[in-house]
Amino acid sequence: MKPIRKIGLAGILCLAFLTIILTTYQPAAAQTPTEPPPQVEQPGRTSGQPGVSNEYCLSCHATPDMRTTLPSGEVLFLTVDPEVYNNSVHGQQGYACVQCHTGIREFPHLPLEAETRRDLSLNYYQSCARCHQAMYEKTLDSVHQQALAEGNENAAVCTDCHGAHDVQDPAVPRTHIPETCRRCHSTIYETYTDSVHGEALIGEGNPDVPTCIDCHGVHNVSGPSNQPFHLFSPQICARCHADEDLMQKYGISTNVFESYVADFHGTTVIFDQSFPDQEVNTPVCIDCHGVHDMRKVDEQESQVMKENLLDTCRKCHPDASPSFTDAWLSHYQPDREHYPAVYFTNLFYKFFIPAVLGGMAIFVVGDASRRILNRRRKKNHE
Repeated sequence: MKPIRKIGLAGILCLAFLTIILTTYQPAAAQTPTEPPPQVEQPGRTSGQPGVSNEYCLSCHATPDMRTTLPSGEVLFLTVDPEVYNNSVHGQQGYACVQCHTGIREFPHLPLEAETRRDLSLNYYQSCARCHQAMYEKTLDSVHQQALAEGNENAAVCTDCHGAHDVQDPAVPRTHIPETCRRCHSTIYETYTDSVHGEALIGEGNPDVPTCIDCHGVHNVSGPSNQPFHLFSPQICARCHADEDLMQKYGISTNVFESYVADFHGTTVIFDQSFPDQEVNTPVCIDCHGVHDMRKVDEQESQVMKENLLDTCRKCHPDASPSFTDAWLSHYQPDREHYPAVYFTNLFYKFFIPAVLGGMAIFVVGDASRRILNRRRKKNHE
């Protein structure tokens, strides 16, 4: 019995040893990077569509200072900070790397076809259209896309404004909007910061004032090179300056806009808007107040300050005399406080003209009636 017991004990020990070897060997095999990527479902992907886990990608791309050299000699950094991506809009929603990098499915990867870093951006930005089709289509009519189509490879694309692995809400904080545009339009940004709008937003944190996208649009960006943009710009200004609740907060009258529409310049613009593609020389708000350098009307640098107004008018009226601006009532509606002489003259004519026309009408009706009566009497006597 003892030999049998010894053989049985030896068998049990051998089985235990083999079990330990097998269990320790399998995880090691699973970590081998030459194995095919694990196929998993990723959030946001259609059912059954194969994907690759972000953890698999980051097993290499989280390596610090990972880089490659492009044919142009430029260095392309390949490291992706997992914390940065996970805190991005896409990371928080659980999107996978391969939803943008659709051409990468195996390891080792196929060689990059891009010659430069800019080529790589231009190759990848259209992948945004897979999820953001409506926004992407708007960009096709923008000045950025037009410039790109004309051969300007530096024209802004999606990733230039939104970023790549670090995409965040572009309007939080609101000051981030002009700072984004600053990357390409630094000179205009510096001008904007000194304007009445820029000082309020950047200096005071006032969220009510317009930023770049409030005037130029977001994805369908347009600018002064576009004739309809210039012609219809008063409607852009009206979004704020015709808003009674908003203007009341800052003590600004909506008559500023209404008086423009009512005068010769504004009335002409309304007619011109029926033919937006033709060139016009009618001044709109930005022709007098400036574009990115708008100032308070009482500031020394303001183009519409009394001392500077003649130079502003001479842009369209080169022969204007020094007294030319005396006829300008600003955007005030004449009243007892502002231009009382004009106010009382208008008030006089409000009564005088109806009285004259009414008196003439009464006279004409009375005269016609008398003539009719006289004719009837003459016939009766005959």
